[in-house]
Amino acid sequence: MQESRACFEAMFFCRRKGKMSRSLKKNKIVKIRSLKETKKYGVAATNLKELFKKGSKLLQVPLDGSRICLYEDGTELTEEYFQSLPDNTELVLLSMDERWTGFISDISRLLDTDRNSGPLIDAAKQLLFDEQSPRRRKLLGDLLLHIKDNSETENRSDDEDWFKGVDVRFKTKSAYMRYNCESRIRGYMKEVGSYAQTIQKPKLKDQYKKIAECLVMRLKFDKYNGCYFNRIEKEQQRLCTKEGWFTCQGAFDQNECKSLHSINPYGNRESRILFSTWNLDHRIEKKRTVLPALVEALHNQKNSEISLDYFYKMLFTRENLKLVHIVCHKKGAHDLLCDQKKIYQTGKRKVLC
Repeated sequence: MQESRACFEAMFFCRRKGKMSRSLKKNKIVKIRSLKETKKYGVAATNLKELFKKGSKLLQVPLDGSRICLYEDGTELTEEYFQSLPDNTELVLLSMDERWTGFISDISRLLDTDRNSGPLIDAAKQLLFDEQSPRRRKLLGDLLLHIKDNSETENRSDDEDWFKGVDVRFKTKSAYMRYNCESRIRGYMKEVGSYAQTIQKPKLKDQYKKIAECLVMRLKFDKYNGCYFNRIEKEQQRLCTKEGWFTCQGAFDQNECKSLHSINPYGNRESRILFSTWNLDHRIEKKRTVLPALVEALHNQKNSEISLDYFYKMLFTRENLKLVHIVCHKKGAHDLLCDQKKIYQTGKRKVLC
């Protein structure tokens, strides 16, 4: 009898001790969200089962088949893993058919978001206002720059902010961007013309000026290659996509931009202004190489005619021009030379123009 009573007391004590230990078990506080919302909620739970119940009710996610993952990398939680988590760990509650691969999923969703989303812009502005870290402020500033995208508009009346500071004669974005490119090419032609002042021999200078006049005539016929910046031109003639996105083509000695620079000056006024810092860079340098080669060719020509087409391409076309971000623009000597086989065209001498 005494043994039975002792056994009963031992069992009662163990059960009571278990209940006490469970009641004394510390709550773990986590931050949890659903896949469809970015707002996080603080939840306290002693075990994973309790977290599932509370999270499902709070986030309106069906409990059956649901899973909880780490926000950071998408690792699915087990009870043992849950108990090892530090407080305030960020988690995502998923329904049966949902997937989460970590914070990269948020980036993917951001890229798919309507770029004119007011709430997204407002949220980024608020984060920028509250942020103190210079690095994070720079990242948020860049995000705001590109998320304010009105590239689908074309007319002045549809995006008046884009046209602030732009002459009133321009009624469309494409017309202004075409003019922008033409102005750069005109600037190159002006340099070509002024180079004549460096030539000492009168006869050679006259020959050079005739060549320059022919180049001007060719440029006028080609409308100063303004098509390069005009998104409504044919694909093979423009440097941008039909939406207006330009991609850096990399430094003169590289096949591509390693930093993946891109910009859409059609999107907003800030990008339009920033695009002015991008360069149409001559791979074979204009004043250091191409123009001296032209003068030397004029000086040495005998029975062969100067290839006007070759020098035109080297000075004013994509055959020798690369659009580059200011960071990719190398200002030192390029050490590239003109192709001696293309400078002259053999045969009878013809009219230059």
